[in-house]
Amino acid sequence: MNILHAINGVFQSSAITAAAWGIASSFVLCVLLVLTKRWHGVWSMDFSDGIQKFHTAPTPRVGGIPIVMSLGIAWTQAPANVQAMLTPILIAGMPAFLFGVAEDISKRISVMLRLLATMASGLLAWWITDYSLTRVDIWGVDWFMQFTLVSVIFTAFAVGGVANSINIIDGFNGLASTMSTLAFMGYAMIAWQVGDTTLASVSLLLAACVWGFFWVNWPFGKLFLGDGGSYFIGFGLAWVAVLLLERNPSVSAFAALVICVHPVTEVLFSIYRRKVKKANPGHPDRLHFHSLVKRRYVARWFSQYPACTGNSITGVLIGFMTLMAIVLANLSYASTAVSALVFVGLGLGYVAIYARMVRHSWCSPLEFLLVKRPPSIRLLK
Repeated sequence: MNILHAINGVFQSSAITAAAWGIASSFVLCVLLVLTKRWHGVWSMDFSDGIQKFHTAPTPRVGGIPIVMSLGIAWTQAPANVQAMLTPILIAGMPAFLFGVAEDISKRISVMLRLLATMASGLLAWWITDYSLTRVDIWGVDWFMQFTLVSVIFTAFAVGGVANSINIIDGFNGLASTMSTLAFMGYAMIAWQVGDTTLASVSLLLAACVWGFFWVNWPFGKLFLGDGGSYFIGFGLAWVAVLLLERNPSVSAFAALVICVHPVTEVLFSIYRRKVKKANPGHPDRLHFHSLVKRRYVARWFSQYPACTGNSITGVLIGFMTLMAIVLANLSYASTAVSALVFVGLGLGYVAIYARMVRHSWCSPLEFLLVKRPPSIRLLK
């Protein structure tokens, strides 16, 4: 079955009506939040001061609330088998979602506490479903993954990592929502190709609810995803990947990574570059990939347009990079070797483009990672 057949199959699933409810309810609830911001803005607003802030006006940052609510509405319209698989996602995602919303409102929840909450969601999902990662398709490592304790701990860390990676890339209008919608669709297509139509339908519903939010967030940035939204979406992506691998042994673990290659690479590379600079890995900066794309290219190419327009162009420009990832993942999911090469290739491509932006010339990504340059020509500070 080819990719076009998979797309056609996903959109002909029995959950398509529920997906329509998800998009519509998500959009309407998001619009209602924007229209009522005068009443809740004292708690929900994201102000424009901060090192990673690119918006110019206070904006509600509780977009995760309508996404979760619309997913609940879509659940009521879904077939029984889809409801059964979606229910643990809604329940287990609550720690990540609630601690994220608490940060959106109070601005006082520590990074460590939020990370632990996302990991707790992974543990809760395992406790409810008895699913955890038992393989990563790496020789030797998979032997350790057969031990339940190792498997569960690894799953919790993986879920927490993906959830936080979506939060990290959530920097411009439409970026995180475009990337995650495409990623959910990528997982749905693979699931459909291997005959897991229930998981394909669940992924479709998650994509639909995020896509409804997208049209309020982009292009004018009237509502932000917030930590609650990004953590819940990240948890959803991670758990769909866990289910895809554990329910379908023919799918390579690297294919699941390929679909989320952008946020995963962003996290790993951010940790690496901050370690090189001896900076705190938890502190924000303006050297993320999306920040540099905006400053190096979009701000120059579209200088005649308002800042909001530049933010929106940057968001969809980078968000749609995931299209290549989901196509390659759907072509290579049956081969561990090929999907591993694709993941490494896309990761090195990310580093090569990043190097081009900070050095203003092309160089080997391996040289950029491994060769320390003199102070006068190091990375931008």
